[in-house]
Amino acid sequence: MAKVKRSLQKAVSDEVRKKFDLVSFKEKKGLKQNIKFKDQEWLPLSKAFQDVTSIPGIPTGHIVLLRGHSDSGKTTALLEAAVSAQKRGVLPVFIITEMKWNWEHAKQMGLEFDEILDTKTGEVVNYGGEFIYIDRESIHTIEDVASFILDLIDEQKKGSLPYDLLFLWDSIGSVPCEMSIKSNKNNNEWNAGAMSTQFGNNVNQRITLSRKESSAFTNTLVCINKVWTAKAESPMGKPKLMNKGGFAMWFDSTFVVTFGNISNAGTSKIKAIKDGKQVEFAKRVNLQIDKNHINGITTRGRIIMTPHGFINDDDTELKNYKKENTKSWEKILGGGDFQIVEEDHENNDITSYTDEPQ
Repeated sequence: MAKVKRSLQKAVSDEVRKKFDLVSFKEKKGLKQNIKFKDQEWLPLSKAFQDVTSIPGIPTGHIVLLRGHSDSGKTTALLEAAVSAQKRGVLPVFIITEMKWNWEHAKQMGLEFDEILDTKTGEVVNYGGEFIYIDRESIHTIEDVASFILDLIDEQKKGSLPYDLLFLWDSIGSVPCEMSIKSNKNNNEWNAGAMSTQFGNNVNQRITLSRKESSAFTNTLVCINKVWTAKAESPMGKPKLMNKGGFAMWFDSTFVVTFGNISNAGTSKIKAIKDGKQVEFAKRVNLQIDKNHINGITTRGRIIMTPHGFINDDDTELKNYKKENTKSWEKILGGGDFQIVEEDHENNDITSYTDEPQ
């Protein structure tokens, strides 16, 4: 009897489905939008980065994290991305909340900008060009960063800003949330909550939606993420590298590059030294692709970062770089008879914590 009933139900269901028009239903419910995504494009980084990682560079239309301890190559990667964007007509949008920005370094890396001079003194009083720049003079909180990004995307949608945008935030963990500011207490849980609300539930969705064919522009968000080292949870355990500002951005990111090691910077300085004067002209650094939801490639290697960008950890490339920059070092050191020294700092452990430091 049960089999007969099920057979009858199926027959009725099949008959109803034959008469049902799914296309009309989708139209009625507003579900017939274009669901195709654009072909994946990349903002190429240096040949050295590509050689070490087997990755072209920064995937457009995605959330990208560059994380690691201080002075380990994150800003070098960020500036390489900005230079690459300019060459391809994509507008770099710098959001500088850590306030370590250096225009001279940006120039060395190849960023194009105009120096605006005082007509009387000839001194540089400002900078202009094909980029947008904002810092802590206007941005005070996590909410400010989110509002700024959303405002530019809205202007773009209205036709007032006809560019693909590359948002470059330096850095997550360097600015608190509104509640922390108002209470005069930098509360890590509040900050993480604000990152989740403002970015996880809002900004990040607007960025990734630009990957769809229906979007006239493609926007990308590259963030430097400050980190801290968490103590091992047991005697046999290992310390962990943790992101400042919580893990909302980690979960939403599709591409993560980690520079350095977990418990130390993973770098070694290369210097030119003469008579007590020295020029640090390069650093060897470990890097790895920790997360890659674009093409699945994850790699680990070593690279050399310089004030002009990345070069391969190769004797020939390092020799050529020294040759190209010898004259500028001679001016600083007062002559060409200098010594090249490499200082290994890989084993200088960074303090680890049970909870995220304030």
